[in-house]
Amino acid sequence: MTTKATTFAALLCAGLAAPALAASGDADHGEVLARHWCSSCHIVADDQPRGADNVPTFSAIGNRPGFDPAQIARFLRDPHPKMPDMQLSTYEAADLAAYIASLKR
Repeated sequence: MTTKATTFAALLCAGLAAPALAASGDADHGEVLARHWCSSCHIVADDQPRGADNVPTFSAIGNRPGFDPAQIARFLRDPHPKMPDMQLSTYEAADLAAYIASLKR
């Protein structure tokens, strides 16, 4: 295989694996990350007394119709301009997405 073909194959495999990573993230580690990175704005857990008024709670995000952990993991890797650039790894984004998904009621 040529170098270009090998690189293409690796990128293709990584792209196909991303949704699986988001679906299989570690929710417990995601909670740790959420409390560290996200709790200054978002309410990330029921025991958190307050967050910013103009952002959704993680529970509200997880309970949105059509919530997709893979989609939120992609969003977290390239955050909204108002969010800090956390430089999350693919695995960390998947963990956060799994934690948010675990809050679905």
